[in-house]
This record gives sequence, C-alpha cells and structure tokens, in this order.
Amino acid sequence: MLFLQRLLWRLATTAVTLFGVAVIVFTVVRVVPGNPIAMMLPPGATDADVARLKALYGLDRSIPRQFLIWGWGVLHGDFGTSISLRQPVLGLVLGRLPATLELASMALLMAVLMGGAAALTATRHRGTRVEAGIDVTNGVALSIPDFLWGLLLIIIFGVLMPVFDISGRVSPDLKLPFTTQFYLVESVLRLRFDITADLLGHIFMPALALAIPLAAIIGQVLKQSLKETMELDYVTLARTKGYGETRVILREALRNAILPTLTLVGVQFTFLIGGTVIVERLFSYEGLGNMAIDAVINRDLPLIQGIVLCFALIFTGVNLVVDLTYAALNPRLRHA
Repeated sequence: MLFLQRLLWRLATTAVTLFGVAVIVFTVVRVVPGNPIAMMLPPGATDADVARLKALYGLDRSIPRQFLIWGWGVLHGDFGTSISLRQPVLGLVLGRLPATLELASMALLMAVLMGGAAALTATRHRGTRVEAGIDVTNGVALSIPDFLWGLLLIIIFGVLMPVFDISGRVSPDLKLPFTTQFYLVESVLRLRFDITADLLGHIFMPALALAIPLAAIIGQVLKQSLKETMELDYVTLARTKGYGETRVILREALRNAILPTLTLVGVQFTFLIGGTVIVERLFSYEGLGNMAIDAVINRDLPLIQGIVLCFALIFTGVNLVVDLTYAALNPRLRHA
C-alpha cells in the first residue's frame, strides 16, 4: 500500500515536471531573438508571404493561445510539423531516438565496467601505489569533459592510428534489412554480426568519450562505499572464517556497497543522454542530439519543443524508475 502511494505521488510529480518543462521551453524559444519564418523565405519574399507562413505555423497568435493549441495536439499525439524539414515532429524524434539510446546505453555499460573494475582493484590494493594510481587516473578522467575526450580519441584512433570510424552511425554502403531504428540490437537478433561489427566500429569512440568521465564518478563512489563496508562487523567475521580478501570483497562487501552506486548510475544515465548532444555532433552520429543542434541553428521551434520534451520524458522516467527501484531494494525505505 505504501509502495502504491509512493508510485502515485511520483507519477503526479512527474506529470507536473513535464508540464513545467513544456511551458518554459515553449515560452523561451519564442522570446529569444530570431525569426524562423525569415529563415525559410528567400530574400525577395513579401510581407504577404511572411504573414501566410506565420498563419500556417500558428505564429500569428498570442503565446498562451499557441501553447494551448500545441498542448492539445501533444495530448493527441500531434507534436506539430518541423519548419526546416517539413515532416511531423513525432516521426522525426522517434526516428532518431533509438540511435541516441543505443549510444547512451553503450556508454553506460562501458562506464560501469571500467568504473567497477577500478573500484574493485583499488579496494583490493588499498593503501598501495595501485590505489594511488587509480585515484590520479580518476582525477584526470573527471577534469576533462566528454567532448574533449572525443577530440583526443579522434586524433589518436581516427588520424594517427586509424582504427575506428570517426563519422556516422553505420557505413553507407551496407544494406540494412531492419524494421526498427535499433540497428545494434536488431543486428544481433538477426545474427547479422557483420553489421554488428560495423555498428560497433562507429559507436565505440563516441561511447567511450561519454563513458570516461562517468566511469571515474562510478569508480570513486563505489570505492568509497566499499571502503566503508569493509570496516563492518560481518566483513570482519568473514575474514575470521579464513576467506580470502578477493572473496570477501566480491561476495560479502560488494552486495551492500553497490546500492548507492546503482542509484548514481540511474541518475547519471539521464545526464549521459543530455551529454550526447555535443558528442553526436562531434562524430556526426545520427542521433537525437545531433538533430537538436540543427533544430536550434534553424530556429525550428516545433522540433526544438519535441526534442526537449522527449529528453524531459526520458529524464523523469529514468528518475522515477531509479527512485522506485531504490525503495524496493532498501528495506528501510520500503517499510518507512
């Protein structure tokens, strides 16, 4: 009963958050300088042409009236039509979203593996030069933003040692027999490992650029949590039974130390998706973030609104799942 109440409360707050994001974004993109209609028309366009296009896209009405019309359309699945691409916004967003989700998921997987390995290694060799070296490495990884890591990876593995592809999502000469935009997942399910290898060659460097700073955060949090857990009584009892240090860490301490890290991973995943915007542009990756930059440059108001609302929905959805999962796994919160 308490869990159901918590779920209903979080759903209500999520709805309020989405509504607030929609209002703010809708208002801001209309008051900032720039005229999207002027960018669509040739230099010799008349005032009548401008008025006609404003009426076509509803920009001749007041902002509250525009918001009501747009909001009613969103509730019925109509996010408007892109000004620059002349296509329905919902179709454009859903067409690019799978690429961004695959990139963010790959980056998260790499970050968890690298950060977890660093934390376990530092805990196993605590008080030695190995731990000090890992701490220094984490500090360097955190001090450099993901887009700079992307530039370094392009220079090293794309120019000096051309091992991986540095542009696009997949090679243009490949025939893609897919029915969805989740290319990586579908290529594995269809056993088209040749396409899988090509996709991994394209996604590896942008995913690694996103994963390095997150791996450092995960490594630091998990290491600190393990350090505190290793001083508890049940861990000491395990040592008195003759268990080796590695077994004590993996089978006794890790189970309880990992809970704060799981929460961190869920929260950081939302920021990871937001971080794909610059990295996708850097690697010409055909995802939602790359489209967002084009939409801003072209002052494509309906497309900007649709992309931001999609990001907001992902952020609130992931945070909702993390919050409920933490409550389910933590008995103190479950029975509070």
